[in-house]
Amino acid sequence: MTVTDAAPRTDEEIRQEVVAWLRENLPADWVAAVDADDDEKLREARKQLEYNAWCAKLGESGWATPTWPKEYGGAGIEPVQAKVVNEELGRYKVPRSFNVIGIGMGGPTIMQWGSEELKHRYLPPMAQHREIWCQLFSEPGAGSDVAGLATRAVRDGDEWIVNGQKVWTTLAHIASFGLLVARTDPDQPKHKGLSYFIVDMHAPGVEVRPLKQITGDAEFNEVFFTDVRIPDSHRLGPEGEGWAVATTTLMNERVALSGAGSTGGGNVGGGAVDDLIVEAKRTGAWDDLVIRDRLVQAAIEGRIIKYTNFRAAAQRKSGKPAGPEGSITKLFQAEYNQRLQSLAMDVMGAKAMAWDAAGDTKDGAAVRGFLRSRANTIEGGTSEVMRNILGERVLGLPKEPAVDRDIPWKDVARSS
Repeated sequence: MTVTDAAPRTDEEIRQEVVAWLRENLPADWVAAVDADDDEKLREARKQLEYNAWCAKLGESGWATPTWPKEYGGAGIEPVQAKVVNEELGRYKVPRSFNVIGIGMGGPTIMQWGSEELKHRYLPPMAQHREIWCQLFSEPGAGSDVAGLATRAVRDGDEWIVNGQKVWTTLAHIASFGLLVARTDPDQPKHKGLSYFIVDMHAPGVEVRPLKQITGDAEFNEVFFTDVRIPDSHRLGPEGEGWAVATTTLMNERVALSGAGSTGGGNVGGGAVDDLIVEAKRTGAWDDLVIRDRLVQAAIEGRIIKYTNFRAAAQRKSGKPAGPEGSITKLFQAEYNQRLQSLAMDVMGAKAMAWDAAGDTKDGAAVRGFLRSRANTIEGGTSEVMRNILGERVLGLPKEPAVDRDIPWKDVARSS
């Protein structure tokens, strides 16, 4: 069963279609475990599902990107109805593609700024988890101030030659393509002389060096460009207007990292509070009045995130671009998840200090989640940057002084 070309469907019709597809394509043991609400059986059933093949199948069905047009690999439904799809995918606890940079940020950017040729070439395999994407914005000398970047792109006929360095590039080591912002006119102020490109991460001259994290993983990378050639046909937006295109990506990044899909009844925006409460009652931590108060507060804050995301969905339904809700929930979600992960460690008690890697993987995963959450308030825009954005663009507060805003980028003083 696949997404059909029938007339517009009601929420209930979409729900029935999603459920029917899931029950037809998930392993029978998986469906039985969900029906019985048996987490142990579900863990066993997960062994029957090959992750990459499943993500590809989910993408082919259109349910991985339900609001995208069908011709680009989506289901073609209204944004407000996507919550129905996400509720059922959440209820059946299905794996989702980790290609959030592609689906959550690259897809909307290409949809808005790309040619039809680029849309048909890149969006379907992106939705189907067949091509992973990365975002090439931050540099050693331009992190929070992205517009200060120094990577150069020089035109050579129908191509651009790129030289420079990016850093903290998530998934670059496995990405097929990247979203690249480079400086094409250093005589313009820093926000003006930028252009935006799709770059082949396997092109000659692209070098990726992984950076190891506190968790032991290496999901971030340095990326070096040495005379990398990019066809002008792979430029998104007008030459020199890359900042406007980058803003589209950044606004969608904040939505993607804010837990905006977490509008289902049991999901409070990135943390399983209900499961944590059950664990606290099992271990006796629930009897600690301070921990109990923190658990209740976490449940309240999670619900706040959920309803803020409902407001953002309503904005998208009305045809408006991503608004301040993305920055609000990105800021709140990042700090909320850190509080939640710290709370999980307190509920675990002494078990959070050490665990058997070959034994109880649940404890190991919980501690890894705590360690990984340390990056939440940095990646995708620091909490300080988010507060500046909200203060200036939402509350109307005056901007901080910026002496380099209107002078040519080449004349801006910088460390060498």
